[in-house]
Amino acid sequence: MDYNDIVTLAIAFGLGMLVGLQRQKSDHEMAGVRTFTLISILGVLSAFLARDFDNPFILPVLGLCLTALLVTANVIKLKKFNDTDIGQTTEVAALLMFAVGAYLVMGHRVVAVIVGSSMAILLYLKEHLHGFIDNLKEKDLAAIMTFVGISLVILPLLPDKTYGPLDVLNPRNIWLMVTLIVGISVVGYFIYKFVGKKVGIISNGILGGLISSTATTVSYARKTKDAKSINKMAAFVITAASAIALVRVLVEVGVVIPEKLPEIVLPLITVFVLMALLCVGLFYIISKNGGDEEMPEPKNPAQFKSALLFGLLYGGILLAVAFTKQEFGNEALYIVAIISGLTDVDAITLSLSQLMKGGGLTTSTGWRLILLASLANLFFKGIMAAVLGTRQLAKWVGISFGITVAFGLLVMWLWPEAWHL
Repeated sequence: MDYNDIVTLAIAFGLGMLVGLQRQKSDHEMAGVRTFTLISILGVLSAFLARDFDNPFILPVLGLCLTALLVTANVIKLKKFNDTDIGQTTEVAALLMFAVGAYLVMGHRVVAVIVGSSMAILLYLKEHLHGFIDNLKEKDLAAIMTFVGISLVILPLLPDKTYGPLDVLNPRNIWLMVTLIVGISVVGYFIYKFVGKKVGIISNGILGGLISSTATTVSYARKTKDAKSINKMAAFVITAASAIALVRVLVEVGVVIPEKLPEIVLPLITVFVLMALLCVGLFYIISKNGGDEEMPEPKNPAQFKSALLFGLLYGGILLAVAFTKQEFGNEALYIVAIISGLTDVDAITLSLSQLMKGGGLTTSTGWRLILLASLANLFFKGIMAAVLGTRQLAKWVGISFGITVAFGLLVMWLWPEAWHL
């Protein structure tokens, strides 16, 4: 036995105690901190014996003995307490701890530690998970199932080849971007479910930006028609959601081209900081009024129809960008960015990121086009706020977005090439 074996035993001891502590605190009678510690050490020693004596049968035999012991304990418990509702969580956890102990020796130690600690956390979160599941509605389950279908069923089946004119349409790449966008929206949606409907206006803006800043703009603009006293609050939420949408753009860029993110992040973050300062100003103005508003109930963010439409839009913008660059050069891409940004920033952001990744567009031009698309989207949302909301909302949103658009254009024009991380 060497130093590494001693460390392995110590890790098994710690993981067993961690899981056993949780089981004992949950008043489980079958196994507690001592039993789980012994089981994890048994897994380690079984792997040691199999390794040192070069006998592959030792590990499965001892595993079967542990299984038989757990089955016997279950039968005795059933007869003693006449309990027909016997859960299997502790038994499965015991077998898993045996496997974790063995994998610490025969596999990757980091993986075993992650599995063991994750199991402890999962067991600890039982009540929270049950409460969350009890609160799920039909559309929430539909969102989960649709996202699983999009990411784990459809994506692996798509071919990883380029097709079509200009050789830019890769079905798997396009659907991967669809998965990314739907995933971000689903995360925002379930954060909303965890936080609850009654949240502060700051949370409303953040969640609105994660789910959909455009949908947030429409929802709050319509609310001002019925409650004119919330004009400034609605302007704050719309501005905050649009600021978070810029962070969302940076996340998308970071996923596609992480190596170029240092050259892109500073100018976009500068615009974000300005919008954050505008939010602070609006928040200061409305803070004296008090009273939080309930965030409008968001729609299912993982609808297959919406995902398919985004995929078609993304593919169309890929073609438009490639055609424009080939026929008219990079300068004409500014027109494509403006038109695309009016309706959807995500698609043009991902399209331009893919172009930068392939070397067909310089980073300097790429971030300017992405920022221009974001500014065009702000202009579009400002129009919607003016049309769907009150004059007061149009005034506050117009001031906020007008300052941002003017500042963003100055950043595009004056930003030095040497300024990056």
